[in-house]
Amino acid sequence: MNPIISIENLFFTYADGTEALRDVTLEIFPNEVFVLFGPSRAGKSTLLRLLNRLSDLNEGSRHQGSIRFNDRSIFERGIDVIDLRRRISMVFAIPTPLPGSIRDNLTYGLKMAGVRDASILDERVERSLQQAALWDEVKDRLDTSAFALSGGQKQRLCIARSLALEPDVVVLDNPTSGLDPLSTATVEESLYELKKQYTIIMVPHSVQQGARVADRAAFLLDGEVVEVGSVSQLFVRPQDQRTEDYVTGRFG
Repeated sequence: MNPIISIENLFFTYADGTEALRDVTLEIFPNEVFVLFGPSRAGKSTLLRLLNRLSDLNEGSRHQGSIRFNDRSIFERGIDVIDLRRRISMVFAIPTPLPGSIRDNLTYGLKMAGVRDASILDERVERSLQQAALWDEVKDRLDTSAFALSGGQKQRLCIARSLALEPDVVVLDNPTSGLDPLSTATVEESLYELKKQYTIIMVPHSVQQGARVADRAAFLLDGEVVEVGSVSQLFVRPQDQRTEDYVTGRFG
C-alpha cells in the first residue's frame, strides 16, 4: 500500500531560531489512526500544522525537506493551499464553534465551496453528525445555537464540521484535552468508524489514550522521531530506551 502522506528529512525552524523539527521522516497510510506522542515541545503540533501548511502563518519560519500528499509535494509552486486545507482538515484542542446554529456550522464551509443544493447540504449535515457520533443528540435542534452545546458536543461538532467537507485526512491536535471522561470515550469510539473512510493523524491527550486509539505511532523528542511502530511495539515492547522511559512515566 502506498502512503497517503510521506515526510522525508524534514526540518523546521521558527523565526526566533528555535529548531522545532530535525530530520523527520515518516510514512502515514490510508485508513489508519496514526498517533504522534511525546513530551511538551517535542514538535508534535508543529508537524501537524506543516501537513496542511498552517505553518505558513508563522512569519519568518523556514523548512527543509519534503512532505508529499498523494505523491505530490505540498510545497510545490502553484498548489491550491485552500484545497489542501480542505483535504487535510484540522481539529484543534479547544473547540471553536462558529457563531450561529449547529446547521450553520456545518454548511458554512460547504457554501463557501459553492454548494447550494439544499438536499446535498442536508445530507452532508446528517452524515457528518452521524460520523462524529452527535446526530442522535442534536437532530431535533439543528437550528439552535452551537454555543448551547456542552464541551464534548462542541468538540464533536468541530469534528463533524471538518468531515462535512469530505477530507482525505483528519488531523486532531489533542482533541479531548478539555473533555470529561465520558465525552473523551465518545470521541475515541468514533475514531474506529472514522478510519474506515479517512486517515486520522492525532496528538493524544496522554500515552494511555495513544495506546487505546492508535494503529501505529511515532514517539517524538526534542524535534526528532525516536521510534515508529505498531501499538504493540511502541507501548508494550519499545526498542529505544527513551521511548520506554517516556511510556513508563520516568520523564515527561
